[in-house]
Amino acid sequence: MASGTFVYYCSGHGYGHATRVSAFACHLLSLPEEAKPTIYIVSSAPKHVFSESIAVGAHYRYAEIDPVIVQPLAYRVDRQKSVQVLKQFLSNKKALLDDEVRWLIRVNARCVLSDAAFLGCLAAKTAGVPSILITNFSFDSVYSYLATTFTDQIPTLQPNQFHLDAFIPDIPVPEADLMPLVEQIHSGYRCADLLLELPGNIPIPSFSLEPSLPASSWVNAQDNRFYTNIVKKLSQSYISQDLYPSVPFPPSTRLAGKRIPRMVKSAPLLVRPPSPYVYTREGRSHLLSSIGVPSELHDPEATKVLIVSFGGQVFRTPSRSGSRSPSRLHSRKPSAADLPKPIQGLGISSVNLPPSYPGGNDPLQLNTVSIDSPSHDGSIREFGSIASPRLATSSHIWIPGAPPASKISGSPCLSRTPSTGFPSFNTIPPTPAQEFAEFVAEDEIESWLLPDSSWIAIVCGVTKDQWESQGDSELPEGFYVAPRDVYMPDLTAVADVLLGKLGYGTVSECVDSATPFVYVSRPLFIEEHGLRLLLDNEGVGVELSRDSYEAGEWAHAVQDAFLKGQAAKIKKREEMAAGVGINTRAAQGKKMAASVVEWVNDCWRI
Repeated sequence: MASGTFVYYCSGHGYGHATRVSAFACHLLSLPEEAKPTIYIVSSAPKHVFSESIAVGAHYRYAEIDPVIVQPLAYRVDRQKSVQVLKQFLSNKKALLDDEVRWLIRVNARCVLSDAAFLGCLAAKTAGVPSILITNFSFDSVYSYLATTFTDQIPTLQPNQFHLDAFIPDIPVPEADLMPLVEQIHSGYRCADLLLELPGNIPIPSFSLEPSLPASSWVNAQDNRFYTNIVKKLSQSYISQDLYPSVPFPPSTRLAGKRIPRMVKSAPLLVRPPSPYVYTREGRSHLLSSIGVPSELHDPEATKVLIVSFGGQVFRTPSRSGSRSPSRLHSRKPSAADLPKPIQGLGISSVNLPPSYPGGNDPLQLNTVSIDSPSHDGSIREFGSIASPRLATSSHIWIPGAPPASKISGSPCLSRTPSTGFPSFNTIPPTPAQEFAEFVAEDEIESWLLPDSSWIAIVCGVTKDQWESQGDSELPEGFYVAPRDVYMPDLTAVADVLLGKLGYGTVSECVDSATPFVYVSRPLFIEEHGLRLLLDNEGVGVELSRDSYEAGEWAHAVQDAFLKGQAAKIKKREEMAAGVGINTRAAQGKKMAASVVEWVNDCWRI
């Protein structure tokens, strides 16, 4: 291949990094033969995460290339353990760096791309290879934000043996302890020569002189929002005077003495495409049937769909002690013949090949590939994670990656009489059914999961074994369980509203499909501020408080989001069904890929 070897470092931290790396790798590999590079993806995420790009020729190599933020729950951060993980990684940094430099030289790398592993940029500079940072945030900002004086609330649900980490007090990390560690990350990013800034971005302090670290200085701790000057800065174009200068290449390398001007360019939304067929009635019906939704609920004019997804983190198992026998699931399980052949589930979310629909076209025309993952787990790493086969009890529904949400009344629909509050319940063990019913009746409390009976909900992030064990669980009426290997862009396209946590992967797919997003905030993730601005500008975002989520009071936020986004969603479905703009994202990605190849060629013109 004429463009040589490109090495793409992908953070193992989560869903968004993996989906956009795989998407852009596909764009690079779609270039004409004379421009198409050889692509190596290097990550601690498992191989099957990148199945789309591997199917069109990308190579995969497992390596520990970055530390991770520790999340006891989908929307909580354990600051102290996160710092411990960072210290451990940095203690091994030299050995890891030496390994990567040797490998880059061995494969004759012509360019390094990184999303958003600082070690990749540092290794590239040391090996004498130009590098590009492709991201909407960087981890020097993330880790420095652990010093914020804003403290995360303790969950309203009472602790149990599987949620103990979630109830550890949230204590800020002193800047004096944190910043020497952050500086090592920051100096790694400084080695990058070009920044391709994705939508939903926050400041990238290794390129821009202002605002500087720590990121806690960017946010008003009183309301946990960016200061006005930070928002204004994000709307301004970069000029060369605003940027840190280039870091020179080592004198022993071929590019020694070559000055590559540092630049920042805006990148398009990198997102996996939905299958065009899913926008037809037949495609929608096929997808819903594969999940077990009966045919009478397939009409988009009559039935609205809520997708519930918190990134696919593992279940927390409830104690069986004192709980009554669960009732039979309400015909929520399809036959085995209806199920698509599973592709191995992804610990950090459902990321796999687009499905092949009957009579439909695969948008990437991908062939089946081996997606064997390494023996180690490259998913989001958690402390004390324990899998559970149960999704629900008589009083709570467990969503993967989130704490249990209450389901109190017999109906999951919105009550006509709003409640004035919601008590905290000891969820482990569940309150005995009779006592629980009397308690609820006394306080006249109802659970509001869905706005009305025209809605159904589809829960994501469940393993095949968990799904097949649901025959005796008590999911609320109208709730269904998607297989973990479901192709999320298609499911998001079918959805009328999505409920989940703020993350690039979910936000980008919601923006792309014009799906309104009800989100539960992750206040200690600095990335969230940029994603919220993206939703404000290009989508629909409605915040749901944790208390409301855990109390099962979802319906008002779901209805609000639906009404705000209804017109745009209808327009999007009509356009996609007619084939209007169906290749827009692909064209944008391919144009970006061509510009990257051209930039790399310019770098090597000595």
